Parts: sequence; C-alpha cells; structure tokens
Amino acid sequence: MTTTAPAATTAARPRTSRWRVVDIVVAAVLGVATGLLFVVWNGVGGAWFGIMDAVTPGFGGLAVGIWLIGAVLGGLIIRKPGAALFVELLAATVSTLLGSQWSIETLYSGLAQGLGAELIFAAFAYRRFGLPTAMLAGIGAAVAAWTLELFLSANLAKGPEFLGIYLGSVVVSGALLAGLVGWLLTRALAATGVLDRFAAGRARRA
Repeated sequence: MTTTAPAATTAARPRTSRWRVVDIVVAAVLGVATGLLFVVWNGVGGAWFGIMDAVTPGFGGLAVGIWLIGAVLGGLIIRKPGAALFVELLAATVSTLLGSQWSIETLYSGLAQGLGAELIFAAFAYRRFGLPTAMLAGIGAAVAAWTLELFLSANLAKGPEFLGIYLGSVVVSGALLAGLVGWLLTRALAATGVLDRFAAGRARRA
C-alpha cells in the first residue's frame, strides 16, 4: 500500500507577516547586541568621524555605516514588517541608556535610520533579502540619517559642497559597513545553525 505525505509537510511554508514569540526574542537580542556595538563605536567611530572631517569636511560620513547596521540585520534575519525599525531603535535606546554622547538625539537617529531601511524592505514586499537589498537598506538608512541631520545637527546651514560630500560619504558607508557587513554577518550566523528557525537560516542551507 502506498501513502502520500500530508499536504502540510510537503507544501512550502506560507509567508506571514505575523510576529512569532521567537521573532520578538531574537529581535530583542539583536537590538541589545547591536546597541552594545554602538557603545563601542561611539568612541571609535566618533574619533574616526572627527579625523575624516578634519581632512575634508563631510568625509566623516564614512564612519556612519556601523550605526546603521541594526536596521539591516533586523530586516535580513527577522524578515517581518517593522523588524528593521525595531532592532535599530532598540539599539539606539541601549546606546542612549549607556551614555551616548549624543544623548536623546540618538533615539531620533535610531528612529529615522530604522525607517529608512524599513522602506527599502517594504519596497520589495519583504520578499528579497540578498546582497543588493541589504546594501540598498543600508543606503536607505544612510539617506534618512543625512536628512535628519539637516535639522538635528544644523547641517542645512553648512552649504551645498559639504552636504554633497557628506551625502556621498554616508551612502558609501551605509552600503558597505551596514549593507555588506550586515549581509555577511547574517550569512555567518546562518552557517552556525542559530537561525534555523528563520527563513534566513533555511535559505542558507538550501
């Protein structure tokens, strides 16, 4: 006698935007871990920012990408609406609570950067998570950060030359330090098996 496997075991798992408990837990862990990274980068990246800006005003933007990586990691790993924003904002909150030199402005930045990346993942209907999408998400977060700083850091008064150089610098940094590095980190985590309950882990195995 022959039997057929139940449809539930043979059919592909349907995509859903509903958050599971494991999604919330892992997003929270990512947010806290990224926030601790931000705390370290506040000193290292802040110094790099100042040195590059002293060489050519606007080049400091090359250091910004690491502060955007939470949004990229959240989107790539959780793959649910709101994940990029949740992880980036939580990371900014951790950084603020642990003494970020930018104080409450860090939260505004986290909100803007998370939204910038979120819009990119939404534009692909949360269905594409390859390297191009990761880099575009990093760029989206970078452009959002640049836009916020027009007003938050009074960059609007610094003139078109500075704004152009700074925009180019944050875009490159967002694409590489947030997008590329975030994509590589996601693949590395998936290779260890810790993401097996996520589409990111299953896609890596496939």
